[in-house]
Amino acid sequence: MNGKGEMIKCDCIAIHQDIVNKVKASMPDEEKLYDLAEVFKVFGDTTRIKILYALFASEMCVCDIAVLLNMNQSAISHQLRVLKQSKLVKYRKEGKTVFYSLDDEHVKHIFDQGFIHVSENK
Repeated sequence: MNGKGEMIKCDCIAIHQDIVNKVKASMPDEEKLYDLAEVFKVFGDTTRIKILYALFASEMCVCDIAVLLNMNQSAISHQLRVLKQSKLVKYRKEGKTVFYSLDDEHVKHIFDQGFIHVSENK
């Protein structure tokens, strides 16, 4: 769409096969693209973004995150489960307390790049 909300249409009738072939050869397989889309879906929730942001600063338990975000522990646990399934956070037990942290530094890099992007467009 252009700035006026009108659809932009390509009037070209020739296929640029060399470009199509080059891009096709560089495309990851479907499974990897699916997995990438799933990761971005996880980033699509404000509560999960807040949890990740908190975990950038410090390892935290569910109780601490719940107090920080003014939410109940059950809701935080649910969101942490989603983040854990997506391999964005990990946990460790200390006695009966479970502490959560980022799974690896890639998570912070993804977040930082997204933050830079939204900050540039303001």
